[in-house]
Amino acid sequence: MLEGLLPVGTVVLLKESTRRLMIIGVCQREVASDVIWDYAGCLYPEGYMGADKVYLFNHDQIEHIYSIGYQDEDQKAFKEKVDILCDELRNR
Repeated sequence: MLEGLLPVGTVVLLKESTRRLMIIGVCQREVASDVIWDYAGCLYPEGYMGADKVYLFNHDQIEHIYSIGYQDEDQKAFKEKVDILCDELRNR
């Protein structure tokens, strides 16, 4: 599996799941508990259907990567920063 956080738009299957998710956010803080999650995702292929249909998960829960999201220089620069930030937030 790739190192660090995957880009937005990546389509994955979580362990013990039958539905694929598309990553729509990285390094997400759960409002109710202040827990930091690696990713926020929505059902694929449906897409975003409301806040109550957003799923928070961590990298180690991913069983299979179907498609990697778009990557360019902006995404690569963002990834370098967010990988560090997410680690820092978790280790507080």
